[in-house]
Amino acid sequence: MKLSCLQENLNRGLNIVGRAVATRPTLPITANVLLATDQGRLKMAATNLEMAVSCWIGAKVEEEGAITVPARLLTEFVSSLPADKIDISLAPQTKTLGLKCARFEARISGVDARDFPPIPRLEEGISTSVEAEAFRQGISQVVFAAATEESRPVLTGVDAEFDGDVLTLAAADGFRLAVYKMPVAVPVKEKIEVIIPARTLAELNRLMADQEEAIEMTVNPDKSQALFRLKNIEIVSQLVQGTFPRYSQLIPQRHSTKATVNVADFLRATKTASIFARDGSGIVRLTMAPGAELTPGKMTISARSEEIGDDVGEIDAIVDGQDAKIAFNGKYLTDVLNVLRETQVALETVNPSSPGLIRPVGADNYIHVVMPMFVQW
Repeated sequence: MKLSCLQENLNRGLNIVGRAVATRPTLPITANVLLATDQGRLKMAATNLEMAVSCWIGAKVEEEGAITVPARLLTEFVSSLPADKIDISLAPQTKTLGLKCARFEARISGVDARDFPPIPRLEEGISTSVEAEAFRQGISQVVFAAATEESRPVLTGVDAEFDGDVLTLAAADGFRLAVYKMPVAVPVKEKIEVIIPARTLAELNRLMADQEEAIEMTVNPDKSQALFRLKNIEIVSQLVQGTFPRYSQLIPQRHSTKATVNVADFLRATKTASIFARDGSGIVRLTMAPGAELTPGKMTISARSEEIGDDVGEIDAIVDGQDAKIAFNGKYLTDVLNVLRETQVALETVNPSSPGLIRPVGADNYIHVVMPMFVQW
């Protein structure tokens, strides 16, 4: 193997695949990154056996070849080099990778590329594509609601249901539920439902930051793996096996009070209350009161702790229905308010012991359900 490429391109590529490198590898070679020539380009790949990321960069290839080397060592060395051309060569007998850039030179001992776990190629299955911006927004608004505890593996993933030209993403952790609907560019021929690991989608969201082209998606026939294809990047992920809970019955169908407020005001008041809620199980209390003829309605956001004191904030609200009060975990409120792009949001409640429903005003493709906290009023 003999080639040259730019330091900034190699550095960017290593940072892209680096997130898939195994941190506590059961298989030692998964701590390595694969470097291989591929049709006049340099391919880099890393896998933790659950997710594999491949990235291609432009290179001037003189001799074909492939090798794996320790990912962390290579990444740290390349990132410390000046922005110049890097010459890369491989000594096949000793499996030593040589790198030369300006006045810096290094040799890194590698492991044969044939020992690297094969990265699945998904040629068959159900395929579609989705606009990058819509997919970014959809992932951002659901992925944080997935469970981090492994006690119920299906909840650590995001349920993805492809039905005609609509993709529905849903995540839940037992205390909240987020559901987002978006159109797909290519309708699927048959309805399909899979559970994508939340970690995979979070990584995909990071890699889509500069993506403008549509994201191509393929699910293999036995629904065990999914491929996401970006410009010069591919992610292959194992899918979570199991059945996602039927969440439609968790979504309240009616309300007795609906309060419409400014998102930024609601977020600021919730963050302020959360400071005082830290010692009080994170409980933030909301009371909503309709306005009179000449006075606007209001929402009061408060928190109190026996040890440190209490806090009360008040914001304007358009309140339809009767007076209401409900308490939530402050973190769950700030999590959802942080990802909303709309300026107004509606909170719908039935009573203090029923879930609250949050809907952005002007968008009918997203809902967020939060379970209440039980408090002494």
